Amino acid sequence: MKKTWKLALVHVVLIFGAIIMIIPFAWMILTAFKTQGESIQVPVVIFPSKLRFDAFLDVFARLPFGSAYINTIISAIATIAAQLIMCSMAGYAFGRIEFPGRDLIFVASLSVLMIPSTLFILPQYLIIQKMGLLNTLPALFIPNLFSAFGTFLMRQFYMSLPKELEEAAKLDGCNQFRIYWRIMTPLVKPGLTALAIITLRLAWNDLMWPMVVNKSTNKMTLSAVLANLTGQYSTTYPTLMAGSLMAIIPMVVLFAVFQKQFIEGIAFTGTKG
Repeated sequence: MKKTWKLALVHVVLIFGAIIMIIPFAWMILTAFKTQGESIQVPVVIFPSKLRFDAFLDVFARLPFGSAYINTIISAIATIAAQLIMCSMAGYAFGRIEFPGRDLIFVASLSVLMIPSTLFILPQYLIIQKMGLLNTLPALFIPNLFSAFGTFLMRQFYMSLPKELEEAAKLDGCNQFRIYWRIMTPLVKPGLTALAIITLRLAWNDLMWPMVVNKSTNKMTLSAVLANLTGQYSTTYPTLMAGSLMAIIPMVVLFAVFQKQFIEGIAFTGTKG
């Protein structure tokens, strides 16, 4: 009986937490179909008097939303591909290869996570400027081609694999790269999937860097162009919410499809290594 009450209490707390998290998302959807007057009316109007799609058309009229979508997709794909390759190689090296100073170098790379990311904006901007890449698509993703977190994540997965796999591969004549690519990497697919989803979320929602490095709205990402809808004195909330809703739909769909792999990847990271 006591166990049943504990289980019921856990479910009540989880349901309450889920409702709190869903409310902002539901409010965004409802506001996207309201008029400007309904969105700022006092007392608050929860449901629109009728469904209106004017805000969605207004997004495309006021912003280069299509090009921003393409820029975001290109930046996200390039970032994910680079991090999967580079972080998996670094994670394999730190987790499976013995070399002088390995642990010291690994700790030094992790120390980057202790530094606020905003401190890197100025040096990164100067580097991109020297490369002549301001207001270009590569400027959006070049600073994010590698991450210390991704290296740590993949290292934990590679360390969880049995050493006998390496020994058997070496007896068969495999070199270090073939062991990494053919033997070890296919066994850490949950980690690669988790890293891809985390990287996608960060790249998709990145706001500050695209606004700093690219001044042209045609070279900005979704988050950056949506920020332009926020005015100094007034904001058209239905248009802002309509744009935000269209921007997050791919992320919601992808997480719904790959949520099992994502949860497995995060769970294994905390229990193995």
